[in-house]
Amino acid sequence: MDFTPTEEQSAAQGLAARIFGDLSTPERLAAAGTGTDTELWKELCAAGLPAAVEDIGLLGLVLLLEEQGRTTAQVPFAATCVYGVLAVAEHGTVEQRERLLPDLYDGTAVATGAFPARSGVRSGSGSGGGGGVSGGSAGAGLSGVVPYVPWLRDATHVLVADADQCLWIVRTGDVGVTVLPVDTTAPWSAGRLVLDGAPGERLGGAGGSDGGARTGTGTGTGTGTATGTSVGAYASVLAAGRTAFAGLQAGVCAGSLARAVEHTATREQFGRPLSTNQAVLLRAADAHMDVEAIRVTTYEAAWRRDHQLTYSTQALTAAWWASEAGKRVVHAGQHLHGGTGADLDHPVHRHFLWGRQLDAYLGCGSEVLQELGLLLTGTAEEREAS
Repeated sequence: MDFTPTEEQSAAQGLAARIFGDLSTPERLAAAGTGTDTELWKELCAAGLPAAVEDIGLLGLVLLLEEQGRTTAQVPFAATCVYGVLAVAEHGTVEQRERLLPDLYDGTAVATGAFPARSGVRSGSGSGGGGGVSGGSAGAGLSGVVPYVPWLRDATHVLVADADQCLWIVRTGDVGVTVLPVDTTAPWSAGRLVLDGAPGERLGGAGGSDGGARTGTGTGTGTGTATGTSVGAYASVLAAGRTAFAGLQAGVCAGSLARAVEHTATREQFGRPLSTNQAVLLRAADAHMDVEAIRVTTYEAAWRRDHQLTYSTQALTAAWWASEAGKRVVHAGQHLHGGTGADLDHPVHRHFLWGRQLDAYLGCGSEVLQELGLLLTGTAEEREAS
C-alpha cells in the first residue's frame, strides 16, 4: 500500500487548507453558532472541492476532511460529500447522477444521511425489495423517526436507510417530512427527522443500485464486490461514511494537539516552558501516537476502497481508533492547556466538543469493536466453510 497523495489530491488538499485556514477563524466560528458558515460553504463549492471528490476518491476526501477538522470549520462538507456526492455517483442511476450531482457540486443542494438502518424507518411496502415509494409516487411512503441526523437543519436532501437497508433520497421540504432541532455536543446544526408517509426516491431506481455502480467497494459481507443490491449499497455507503468521519476526527485531533504543543511551548511555569516537564512531554507523545493511529487506519480503509478492494473491516478499525483514541487526544488537549482549557470560548474547547461528538456519531468504541469482532468472526467462518 502506498498512501502518497496523487498530484490532484495534493493540490486539492492544499487548496482546502488555504480556504479553511483563511476563513474558519475563531471569530467567524463564534459568529456562526450552530449554523453553517454560508460564506465559507460558498467558497468551498466555488473552488470545486465537492465536485473534485469523484476524481480524487475517498482518500482524497479524507485529506480534505483532515483540513476541515484542524479548524473545526462549520460546514456540512463531510455529510454532503459522503451521503450526497459519493453515494449518488456510485449507486445512483444515470438519470439521478445527471439530475442531482450538479446541485451538490455547486452547493445549491446540501445532503446528509440518516444512518444506520436500525433507525426503524420503513417503506410503505415494509420490504426493501418490494418497491415502496419511489420519486414521490402514490403509496404509503416512508414512516419512522431518526432521533439524530447531523447537519439536518441545513440539508435539502437526506439519504435515508430503512429497516431493510434500502436507501431512499428524501427531500426535507416535502409533505410528510418534519425536521426538529436537536442540541448536540458539537454545534453541527443537527436535527430529528420525522417521516410520516413521506415520498422517497429509491437510490439506484426501483431495483436498487444500477448495473453501472462501482464494483469491489466492499459490502460488509467480506465478498469483495458490490452486489448491485440495496444491501450492498447500504453497506458501501456506511463504510465510506465511517472512513470519512474518521478522517475528520484525525484532523480534529491534530488541531487539538497542535494547539496544545504551541501552548506548552510558550507558557512558562517557574521560569521554564511547560513543554520541558517530562509528564507534559509524555502526554503529548501519547496523543501524537494516537493521532497517527487514527490517520493510518483511515488512510488504509480509504486506499482500499479507491483500489476496489474490500474495506468494511478496515473502515470499522478506523472508526474504532477515531472513537477511542479520539477521546483520549481531545481530553489531553484540554488537560495540557491547564485552566485555559476550561474556558468555553477558547478554540481548543471546540476541538474537545467535536472530538466527543465524532466519538458518539461513530458509535462509541465498545459498540464498534463488538461489530468488528462479529464481522471478523463471520468472515473467518465463511473462509473455513469454503
